Amino acid sequence: MRTITKALLDDLLAQAARSERGRVPYRFHEHDEPVQRMLNAITPGSYITPHKHENPDKVELIAVLVGKAAMVQYSPEGAVEEIHLLEVGGAVLGVDIPPKVYHNFVALTPCVVLEIIQGPYHADTHKKFAPWAPAEGSPACAAYLAQLEARIAGAG
Repeated sequence: MRTITKALLDDLLAQAARSERGRVPYRFHEHDEPVQRMLNAITPGSYITPHKHENPDKVELIAVLVGKAAMVQYSPEGAVEEIHLLEVGGAVLGVDIPPKVYHNFVALTPCVVLEIIQGPYHADTHKKFAPWAPAEGSPACAAYLAQLEARIAGAG
């Protein structure tokens, strides 16, 4: 058995704080396994491009283990449909995301989430990025993330 310890979570948060992307994954799986399981440590300001899992369709579960994050669900056209605040000790600890639903999450504090998604992982089919959102690393990311954070603050 492999354990998820406070020391591991603290180490991942420290790595995320030093990372250029502001986040770091920790995989428990190999890419060819039928169930993908990982921890994702993320710091505020890290941008995750909205995406969905389809063709092949995959369900995904995300649960917060440390800190606070917002899970955002979008319409196919890019309108925000739902915002769920995930917080340790809060009312919502996780979300189960059906296939074909655009989503992303935003770190509101340094946080670690547990992600479980169907595998196997293939980079070319795992995620379908939203055509209406800026891609990670593009100049438009900061403004898009700032608008999203303002929307989340208004919802909280």
